[in-house]
Amino acid sequence: MSKYMLIMRGTDESNAAMMADIDEMIARSRQFIEDLFKAGVYVAAEGLDDPGKGVVVDFSGEVPVVTDGPYGETKELFGGFFLLDVASKQEAVEWAKRVPAPRGAKVEVRRVPESDEVPQVDQ
Repeated sequence: MSKYMLIMRGTDESNAAMMADIDEMIARSRQFIEDLFKAGVYVAAEGLDDPGKGVVVDFSGEVPVVTDGPYGETKELFGGFFLLDVASKQEAVEWAKRVPAPRGAKVEVRRVPESDEVPQVDQ
């Protein structure tokens, strides 16, 4: 089994569509999480707060610069995630196709490497 993160990406337009019928979106999301749990692949799921309430720490210069949100580019905002433990990338993609998402949103599917795949630093 491998862990895959389904990263929710929305636009200003898709986020507005989602907020227009938030009760329905919450109900569909709860059902999706229940389906993941019943299938034995659920690890975690979280949504994120409005990007206007966040900050960006930019390491482009000599010292980090903190800028209040919303961010410079808001074409595709990271809005939350589902973390699954599935047998394959294809299985993760099949779950991603079932994510309750408004028109215009995207779901990015990325594998989470195991700890033994990450280079270790000798101490």
